[in-house]
Amino acid sequence: MNSMTTPAVQASRGPVTRKDVARYAGVSTAVVSYVVNGGPKKVAPATEAKVQDAIRVLGYRPNAAARALKLGSSETLGLVVPDISNPFFALFSHAVEDAAAALGYALVLGNSDGNLAKERRNIRNLAARQVDGVLLASVLFEPDLEVLETAEIPSVLLNQERDAPGFNSIGVDLAAGARIAVEHLIGHGHTNIGLAMGTNVSGATDGREVGWREALQEAGLPEGPIVYSTFTRPGGYTAGQRLLASVNRPTAIFATSDMQAIGLLRAVHEAGLSVPGQMAVASFDGSAESEYSWPPLTTVEQPVAAMAEAAVAALVGASRGEKPRHRIFPTTLRVRQSCGCP
Repeated sequence: MNSMTTPAVQASRGPVTRKDVARYAGVSTAVVSYVVNGGPKKVAPATEAKVQDAIRVLGYRPNAAARALKLGSSETLGLVVPDISNPFFALFSHAVEDAAAALGYALVLGNSDGNLAKERRNIRNLAARQVDGVLLASVLFEPDLEVLETAEIPSVLLNQERDAPGFNSIGVDLAAGARIAVEHLIGHGHTNIGLAMGTNVSGATDGREVGWREALQEAGLPEGPIVYSTFTRPGGYTAGQRLLASVNRPTAIFATSDMQAIGLLRAVHEAGLSVPGQMAVASFDGSAESEYSWPPLTTVEQPVAAMAEAAVAALVGASRGEKPRHRIFPTTLRVRQSCGCP
């Protein structure tokens, strides 16, 4: 009779342990640990295969809580974004997850829905879970992170165009990106360019609005009509309807997010106007949705992967005592058909 422990016996005894896996595979518990944790020592392929087979047969699941207690780390990072259904934040969250996994961290995600109270509740929940750090796309320029500071949990602010003293932060130059897009529309001969401007809780003037104004001023053009709405498809749809109903109806519109631009396109099409023939459109973010809209959107693309890697690296660096710093990344204008280019 085989003396090795069978899965049925394990089920009657309770949870499968690392010792059980070691016994089944005929190796030491240290070797099992190396396989489960990916190091620190290398394991011969044949031996690793035996351990993985034992894990599969016995149904072993590592005890994350016990490991966290032993290491003094949950090996988990928290991420709070305004809306994961926004294609840009979905793309960014995926990139953060990949960057975190590359350094051995799992990711816990929370949505604030652009609501300050919900953002704070998410932060409290992450602090209670004793995550190793929090990445936050806040609705405020300088959010209240006292609960994290008290728990000595480092944080990194995302989507930050300006330096927030005392915080690690990541962002792009919104004004420069907007200027590039508006200058491109001006290059197509447009002299009346409207703005579908997203709103934020902080009330601070967004860099994209600044860039729109600067581009028009530098070209000696008057400001076109401006409509403030949410950074959503419905917000863009409403903004499009109002801009088209304006007495001074523009011939081109810069939307401050791809989501707004998608809603804007619907409003333009419903009005019986062609894009870009009768209305040119450019947007901001560079999400996949911009490439597959019709017509495809000319958009200011943010370097999502590079920003995610920098944000996670800054978070890990903060836990090692590195000083906070602000990092700005360049944007790229992705030229497609909505602006009038072939």
